[in-house]
Parts: sequence; C-alpha cells; structure tokens
Amino acid sequence: MNSQPITIRRALISVSDKSGATALAQALAAHGVDILSTGGTATALAAAGIAVTEIARYTGAAEMLDGRVKTLHPSVHGGILARRDLPEHMDALAAAGGLPIDLVAVNLYPFAATVARPECTFAEAIENIDVGGPAMIRAAAKNHDSVVVITDPADYEPVLAELSQSGGVSASTRFRLACKAFAHTAAYDGAIANYLSSLNDDHSRDAWPGTLTVQFDKVQTLRYGENPHQSAALYREQKPAIGTLACATQLQGKELSYNNLADADAAWECARALPVPACVIIKHANPCGVATSASTLEAYRLAFSTDPDSAFGGIIAFNAALDEASASAVASQFVEVVIAPDYSPEALRVFEGKPNVRLLRLDLHPIQPQIDYKRIGGGLLAQTADVHPLDRARLKVVTARSPQASEWDDLMFAWTVAQFVKSNAIVFVGGGRTLGIGAGQMSRVDSARIAAIKAAAAGLDLQGSVAASDAFFPFPDGLEVVLEKGARAVIQPGGSIRDQSVIAAADARDAAMVFTGVRHFRH
Repeated sequence: MNSQPITIRRALISVSDKSGATALAQALAAHGVDILSTGGTATALAAAGIAVTEIARYTGAAEMLDGRVKTLHPSVHGGILARRDLPEHMDALAAAGGLPIDLVAVNLYPFAATVARPECTFAEAIENIDVGGPAMIRAAAKNHDSVVVITDPADYEPVLAELSQSGGVSASTRFRLACKAFAHTAAYDGAIANYLSSLNDDHSRDAWPGTLTVQFDKVQTLRYGENPHQSAALYREQKPAIGTLACATQLQGKELSYNNLADADAAWECARALPVPACVIIKHANPCGVATSASTLEAYRLAFSTDPDSAFGGIIAFNAALDEASASAVASQFVEVVIAPDYSPEALRVFEGKPNVRLLRLDLHPIQPQIDYKRIGGGLLAQTADVHPLDRARLKVVTARSPQASEWDDLMFAWTVAQFVKSNAIVFVGGGRTLGIGAGQMSRVDSARIAAIKAAAAGLDLQGSVAASDAFFPFPDGLEVVLEKGARAVIQPGGSIRDQSVIAAADARDAAMVFTGVRHFRH
C-alpha cells in the first residue's frame, strides 16, 4: 500500500454535472496537470481557454455508436488501473501507447432524475444508463493507491486545497474518495435495478420494484440502542426530504441517543402537522401533551398541563421560533430535547444555563411524501407515508346533531393529534389543547378509560370536550365511555359493520359524530 501523497500529472474529467468542472480543470492546469476529457465536457473546458486533449485523440480511436463507446479503451483503463509499483504494468501500458492517469473526475448520466419524470419513456431511461462512467469510477477507486477518484463536485475544493498545500493528495483522502465512489456507483446501479424491476412486460410501471435497493449514509455511531446492550448508529438518506429530523442542526447539549432521536422524530412530525404556533411533548414515542395557542409560551403551558408527570424528561417540539419567555418556561422543567425552527438570542442564553439540554434547529417545511420502512424477521416492510390531509368539506356528519363551530376546530385538531398516537388511540381535546390521551392499548375501550383517567389526574374537566379515535369503534361500548366522560362530539373513520348501532348510541346522548373515511393506525 502506498501511504505517501501522490502527484497529479494527468487528469481525466468527464462529467454530466458540470458544476465546478471548469474551476477544477483551471486549478489542475495551473499545477501543470495535463487534462483529458470527453464530448461536452471537453467542449466546455476548451471554451474556457483550458488546454484539453480529447479522449479520441488520446486513444487514437474515434467515438462510435453515437458516443456509447468512447472511454471503453485499453489506453484509458490501462492508464487508470496500472499499478505504479509493478514495472510489468507500466511496461504493458507503455507498449499499448497509454499514459498513467492520476486523477479521475467523473459523475454519471442523471438516471434517477430522468426516471423520476412522469413523462419519461423506457427508451429515455435506457439511454441514461451510463456504462463508461461507472467503469472508470470503479477502476479508479480500485486503484486508489495510485489514483484520485472524484464523483462529487463538493470534493473538488478539498482536493485542490490539499494539492496546493502539499503538492500531492494523501492516502487517507484517496481512500475516503474511493469509498465514496463505490457507494456512488452502488446507488446508481441500485436506482437502475429499482426502475427496471418495477416495469411490467408492457413497460408500464409498478409502484413497488421487484428488487428494492436503498442507501443511507452514516451520520454518527450512537452510544447504544434502545437499551445499553444494543449497539446503534444514525443513518441519513442521501437526499433527505427537507424539514425532516435527519436534517436537524444540534445547537447544544449532550450527544443524542437512539431513543432521543426516535422520540424527537415523533414530536417534530406531529408539530409540523399542526397550526402555528403549537407545542408537542412526547414520551416513549407517544404525545402526552399537545396544544396550539396564540404564543409558544401559552402552547407549552397548555401542553405541559395535560400530563405533567409524563412530560418529565420528555421531548418537546415547537413549530414556531422560541422566545425568551418560552425558553424560560421549558428550562424550568426537566427536558431531554427541544426542537424548534429557530431560537431568539435571548432564548439561546436561557438554555446555556442548561448545557445538557439538546437543542435542535430544524426548518419548518411542508410535509413531503416519503417511504416508511420497518424491519421484520428476515425481511422489510415498505409503505408510503401516512400523509392524508383532511378536507373538512368532505367529512360526513352521521348524527342528528352537527358539531358547533368551536367543536369543529377542536375535532380537526384532535384528529391530527390522534394520527401520532399509538393505536388504539383516543384523544380528548378542548380549546385547542389535549385533555387526555389513551394510547397503545389492545382494547379501544381501555384507551378511552385511560385517557379519562389521565385527564382526571391532571385536574382537567372533560365535560363539553371532543374526542378523536384513530380507527372505527367496533362496538358502541368504546364510544359510550367517551361520551360518559363528557365528550360532546366525536371524530372517527367509520366503516364498522356496526356503524349504525354506534351512531344510535351517539344520537341517544345528543352527541355529534363525524366520519372521516380514513384511519390512522400507528404501530
């Protein structure tokens, strides 16, 4: 293994994404590097006044098959793959008329972007399968002992800086870039496999590929998993949806744990689904208090008062910037993680006095569809995300009494919160805040009773409240508990074979009930 920095004498630049390529070539040329290039890249570099040798001139073989074959040549791959420490390799390269190529800057045809377009044809997809590019990248990565491979324009500047400082590129940098290159070609081939295996015989596209390939990059190794005897790590999608937890910036506090991250994700997803400003407090992946109000301070106070015992050591998410007063209220309690789109300077100073509190800043952004994955023994479950905006105009009032205006607002709020509560979920709401939450029970009746018990323990009155159920009531008994405890309006999916008896139970108590036609199981 060559542990010494290598000098760059010859570089091959052939890129689909040309951002930064001209600056890279200019800087390399200033270091006395000879530039080889192909097609459009060569044209762009020449137009910038950079001396460049076309690959066809270097190999002595003209491009053929409409450019499908241009870099697939012994002089190219021999120049990349030849081991500099083996005289027989160098002699064979010289005999073939080739020269060592010390740097390969290549990125690939935009296959994933092409097939993401709804109007993309099968023929377009096939033409965007790069062949020569992956071959050069793999060759350079394999021979990273002697060759620098760059697949990401973001790496141009660090490589150039190292070249300027030491006159060469270090072994550690070459190895890092080689690892990145193999990950790049793996993701590229995975995208092709995903696309092709999703096609039927007539080339129509199925929603789910026959072979599913996904790729995530490690962000950090965690101290442990859910329990100390489990090891764990945090991985991030290569292109995570904007506004998701993996994009958060930690401003202060201890290292985030596995459980912190799982709970923080639940808190943030609920918070960004609610009207602004809102506060969500999560404990063990379930909301224990949620509220929306005129200020973040009042939203926090209302959310906290739903279940102060459970809120101890919880995860708190806000969907609006925190000011000093809100920060002071939060900091007066024991909290593990706080998430918000921003913090005032005064709020940050308040949290400085609580150095162990983990502060996360995360842009508030509309929820985008994603794929959810869940590991099972020997396999993987995949599904589209549970994103289903509720259109009030499409809701169906099924009882003799319709909800009043104030009840409608609370019903919509309760339904949003119920989506983030583990099934079976019952959520009592009043005045834009949760009053009692029953979660994760085997019986919906028990969830209703627990929600009422939690409200009573917090000294909250359920009389005149509304309630949401994440799935239908299979029997009237669960609804009857909800109404006995004081709810006057209920929102639920409907769809039970006993819907009529459930509706009759609501009418018997002059309660309003709304069907959504959609459920929100959360397991």
